Amino acid sequence: MIEMLRLVSDGSRAQLVLHPPRALSARQFVLLFAALAGLMLFSAGLGWLSGNVFAPAFALLHCFLVGAALRASWRSGERREEIRVGPDCVEVIPVAGCPPVFRAHPYWVRLVIEDERVVLVSSGKRVEVGSLLAPAERRELAATLEGLLAANEGRNR
Repeated sequence: MIEMLRLVSDGSRAQLVLHPPRALSARQFVLLFAALAGLMLFSAGLGWLSGNVFAPAFALLHCFLVGAALRASWRSGERREEIRVGPDCVEVIPVAGCPPVFRAHPYWVRLVIEDERVVLVSSGKRVEVGSLLAPAERRELAATLEGLLAANEGRNR
């Protein structure tokens, strides 16, 4: 998902905040786990009634493993990336609060598209942006960045 924030009313500065797409909300994710755990425990109860005394223990272990996998999947969706484009600087910040991994003047920044990858290049430095997005969103990101860079390039001449 691409969020575009205009930092100045005239549009000279913009900030793009990139998030990976999510199919479920936090509440839906909890409901999914509850449904899966309930189904596992129900089937373990049926196994226990038919004589398998280890079924509940394996169901609990399975619930723990599925819960850990779902939590890891949810946490990977919390990643974000910020791209700031202004008349004097282009910055790429992979995690909020961290220093920029890429900083250059917009006049010297080139946008390169390589096999569905969006790369910003300047003075020998290269950084891939939008790797956490779907291919269609990467194309949208490339078009947006191209427009922002072209607008800022015209202001600096």
